[in-house]
Amino acid sequence: MAFALSPILKNIQIMFIIILGALLTAGSYFLAKQQQFAKLFITLRIAGLLIVIIGASTSMFKVIDAGEVGVKTLFGKVDNGILTSGLNVVSPLVNVTSFDTKTQNYTMSAVHDEGNKDGDDAIRVLSADGLEVVIDLSVLFKVKPTSAPEILRTIGTDYIDKIVRPVTRTAIRDNAVSYDAVALYSLKREEFQQKIYHTIAVSFAKRGLDLEQLLVRNITLPASVKASIESKINAEQEAQKMTFVLQKEKQEAERKRVEARGIADYQQILSTGLSDKQLQYEAIKAQKEIALSPNTKVLIMGGTNKNIPIMIGGN
Repeated sequence: MAFALSPILKNIQIMFIIILGALLTAGSYFLAKQQQFAKLFITLRIAGLLIVIIGASTSMFKVIDAGEVGVKTLFGKVDNGILTSGLNVVSPLVNVTSFDTKTQNYTMSAVHDEGNKDGDDAIRVLSADGLEVVIDLSVLFKVKPTSAPEILRTIGTDYIDKIVRPVTRTAIRDNAVSYDAVALYSLKREEFQQKIYHTIAVSFAKRGLDLEQLLVRNITLPASVKASIESKINAEQEAQKMTFVLQKEKQEAERKRVEARGIADYQQILSTGLSDKQLQYEAIKAQKEIALSPNTKVLIMGGTNKNIPIMIGGN
């Protein structure tokens, strides 16, 4: 009610100042006929004109800040045109309401003093499996400049409490019932966010608002469900660790198997590939190296094995 009366009161105030100035100016002409009030006549005329000029100028020149638009109203009737940022000249009787067209952030959080409202303002929803899930959310939006007159006409300046907050909370509750609590927390979180984004964007667009981004900041599950998820994650990590250990052991066993096969193949090649003549040739080569050694004194060929020399003496 105060918002509805303030433009009217402002217009009445401006009109009163202009009328007062006009009356002073008119009164000065009446006093001019009286000789004794000749000097007062000039003073009243100047004062009256100044009051009229001041009253008219304060209401005719409107400054709109950057990132805002102005909407004109005349005795409650909203003009469809908008005033852009800068200095604008309007009728002295027109009231101008400014709308912020920059990106605005509205946050609903369970953390005290973190959201737009004090205290716990998180959204509590029931999931498909009947569990209560707590969701922290941030909405990034802005007012469409050309829609500002319609917003003022149909909603007013408190569009955050009338549109942004209730539409967002309703969309989240309506969509959360399609998901289990665990799915909301992990697997389906991105899908859920995209779904509520589309729902809110359509609703905002019908009311002259642009939804830029929707941020699901945090999803809190009941303590029992959270403990169950953590236990499951720990079990999965242990299973992955055991799989890694088994794979490593299997690789080590395979390595040893290949090594043993190589040794067996080598031994088989030696047993089948070495003849007596080849052994005798290798023995002669070894005897030659021994004979050339400075530590050898006597070398007797022969013995029980024709291929093995007998050494006597030496250092």
